Amino acid sequence: MNSKSEAFMTIGAAQGWAEVGQNHPHESAILHVLGEATYTDDIPEAQGTLHAALGLSPKAHARILSINLEPVKAMPGVVAVYTYKDIPGTNDCGPIIHDDPILAEEKVEYVGQPIFIVVAESHDQARHAARKADIQYEELPAILTPEAARDAESFVVPPMRLTRGDAKAAFERSKHILKGKLHVGGQEQFYLEGQISYALPKEAGGMHVYCSTQHPTEMQHVVAHALHIASHAVVIECRRMGGAFGGKESQSALWAACAAVCAAHLKRPVKLRADRDDDMMVTGKRHCFYYEYEMGYDDNGLITAAKVEMVSRAGFSADLSAPVATRAICHFDNTYYLSDVDIRAMAGKTNTQSNTAFRGFGGPQGAIAIEYIVDEIARNLGKDALDVRKTNFYGRNDEEGRNYTQYGQKVVDNVIHELVAQLENDSAYRARREAIQAFNAGSPVLKKGLALTPVKFGIAFNVTHFNQAGALVHIYTDGSVLVNHGGTEMGQGINTKVCQVVAHELGIPLARVRASATDTSKVANTSATAASTGADLNGKAAQDAAATLNRRLREFAAKTYGCEPAAVVFANGVVYAGSTTLSFPDLVQKAYLARVQLWSDGFYATPGLSWDRESMTGNPFGYYAYGASVSEVVVDTLTGEWKLLKVNALYDAGNSLNPAIDVGQVEGAFIQGMGWLTTEELWWNKAGKLMTHAPSTYKIPGVSDCPEDFDVQLFKNRNAFDSIHRSKAVGEPPLLLPFSVFLAIRDAVASVGGYRINPPLRAPATSEAILDAVDAVREQADAM
Repeated sequence: MNSKSEAFMTIGAAQGWAEVGQNHPHESAILHVLGEATYTDDIPEAQGTLHAALGLSPKAHARILSINLEPVKAMPGVVAVYTYKDIPGTNDCGPIIHDDPILAEEKVEYVGQPIFIVVAESHDQARHAARKADIQYEELPAILTPEAARDAESFVVPPMRLTRGDAKAAFERSKHILKGKLHVGGQEQFYLEGQISYALPKEAGGMHVYCSTQHPTEMQHVVAHALHIASHAVVIECRRMGGAFGGKESQSALWAACAAVCAAHLKRPVKLRADRDDDMMVTGKRHCFYYEYEMGYDDNGLITAAKVEMVSRAGFSADLSAPVATRAICHFDNTYYLSDVDIRAMAGKTNTQSNTAFRGFGGPQGAIAIEYIVDEIARNLGKDALDVRKTNFYGRNDEEGRNYTQYGQKVVDNVIHELVAQLENDSAYRARREAIQAFNAGSPVLKKGLALTPVKFGIAFNVTHFNQAGALVHIYTDGSVLVNHGGTEMGQGINTKVCQVVAHELGIPLARVRASATDTSKVANTSATAASTGADLNGKAAQDAAATLNRRLREFAAKTYGCEPAAVVFANGVVYAGSTTLSFPDLVQKAYLARVQLWSDGFYATPGLSWDRESMTGNPFGYYAYGASVSEVVVDTLTGEWKLLKVNALYDAGNSLNPAIDVGQVEGAFIQGMGWLTTEELWWNKAGKLMTHAPSTYKIPGVSDCPEDFDVQLFKNRNAFDSIHRSKAVGEPPLLLPFSVFLAIRDAVASVGGYRINPPLRAPATSEAILDAVDAVREQADAM
């Protein structure tokens, strides 16, 4: 091919070509729309497939006196019934502490705990049979709330404490002191695709499990331990999930283990697909938190001392409650410098579902507390909350002293000043504030509220060794490329981004790159796709593999066409080598004939991370993502109904790998976080049964809950940390943006008392909670 051919770019254009930073659609978008995307339940069932269901405890805390499973076995279609005694290996699926049995043994510890597995010819037969067991119990006292757990000193892990400076002395010097309490509820992940595992026995005692999971390696370990076989005999595969949000990080282990145990016994494929009600009854959710706080501040609202005690509802076992509590402690500061602090966190052991990871992983629960407190300080001083927030921001990057977190990490990438200033201007915050106050003065029933809240969110796993990833990249002789990496696709677009990175590195169009299913036999010892690290870690690993291939092909082209390797350019499927231009597939074919290796592995470990669990100090995060949002609401003070009128959000995605996907992630996170703080209420009755266990009783936001005016923009900012193409994570941090919705509702309620009274608004701010807050404000206003 001639280098002067009009079919190809100029060298200058080729050098500026890029596949990262482009607005590409999700790699499975068309398949989703056509209904052709294959999820675990869509995999064609192998001959002889059986179906399993779980027999669940109706008691919150009880000893099992006797179990009669004969009525279960007598049901139509039933093939087998198994209890913990039938597990060949370890009866445990706890991710950190081994306190979480796959099947209950002598006692049950929450309503919904699995006791046995029934296997039948069909899904419906298994579910009907699971209800026929005759089990006798001796009931025991149950602990159901975080406060009760604290009072009983019932914890799944020892309480944590982080201190800096001298909080006691700082309080004595403080001009003003604020004390209060706050309740923030939990949240159901409510993934569209429920928990499911499909286990197929293989030769020589092996097991292949198709599992909807964020953590294939953890599932591999759990299945191997349950079956008492080596990890190399277990393959976990996941092409995609229909949502996960943390609920399939550790919680998928129970379903994978149960399906595998049944398949191993019967030597037949077994599918275990949870009904929505069973799923919600069995699995853990976002931890609800109870706070008691004390804050010292001066006349300008500058925080001079901080003390907070956070108690979470951990559930009956440890699961991931310890790292969730750690992250809550590390995010209590949000965007604010705290000089003297005393932060305590307790994970209360309760007789409820074992709570687990959820988008944000404790970060939202830590940050919401200080935003609530700052809002309260501002109202006490008669100031705009935005001004108090600005007063307490971390110092700018060149400002020593006010740029160290309470856990000792230096904040070197702070852009919150510039980001908030841009949003304040673009959203016309000040003018809208005046207009809303004028509206409220003339409107006795409908009250509007406005709030601007910032976000600083650390990116990395709390546990340092999880911050690693591997990838494989194969170039086939037709020039097409296959990528396999350790991340899992749950709709967030990780495969699209990783493929973009590989396409960019090899200089080929994205359409020529495909991602295969995540598979423990391809990339071993992977970390969970969680903590917003999926694209960061796996993108870097895939880039490493593709860079090796780029170097090999570059060196081969230079040698073949008589130029320096640095003079070889790959762009848009074309190779420019000196005076020669040829297509990428042509070069690949020639390289194959010359026996150049056309596949490579890649690896990445995030540098510079450290964490001391005892002192709770270190550098747990590679960098911080920033953001802010302005929300405007209207509240009916007679009914508690409310509506979100307008949102302006500005998010720091660094050099975005894919702006279209990132904006979509911000929008989705915002609405999900809004649901947590406003409509999604988990409620257990006095017997410890979760009563909100289906769409009929648990209210997630719908289309009608989204604001008509929803403006999301990405802040222009190159990541100071050497992340993948200097981008920033966009999975979890935007979930904190809708703090502005909750505080806008609180602002509207405060107007009932002339903005002089802090409404005791709990989260979620349901209509009932709003009316309770309105009544409290009116009662206090009348008494003034």
